[in-house]
Amino acid sequence: MSTTPVRPNLLDGPPPVRLPAEPDVVAGLARGDEPFGLAAAHPSSSLLWAVLAEATLRDGGEHAPVTAYAFARTGYHRGLDALRRAGWRGQGPIPADHEPNQGFLRALLALHRAAALIGETDEADRCAQFLVDSGTSVDEVAALVV
Repeated sequence: MSTTPVRPNLLDGPPPVRLPAEPDVVAGLARGDEPFGLAAAHPSSSLLWAVLAEATLRDGGEHAPVTAYAFARTGYHRGLDALRRAGWRGQGPIPADHEPNQGFLRALLALHRAAALIGETDEADRCAQFLVDSGTSVDEVAALVV
């Protein structure tokens, strides 16, 4: 009797990445704490940078697109750091239904929007494609924004 070795299915791709929860950040936002103060206390939180970018885009103003771009880019890079720490290797699903992933995805969406507003269309397109490559979409992530 021979035994065939079990081999992984290489077509499946990498497993979905699930970032760790940020209970202090979520609790602070739920309490209505000032996002700037929370970001200063938790600068590695993509969610807080996304919230700042979204509020800036929503509130408008002469410099809103540039300011939102800076907030969103910070959230995006802090999110990439967190993804890598969680085992992500530059590709694979980042499920939007996993709440801790939503901060990164929202920062990526805000970067997409802010980049488009300042004329960085190549970057805006790359961000939209990144969302698709992560297993989500602009529309799905936009539905997460409160």
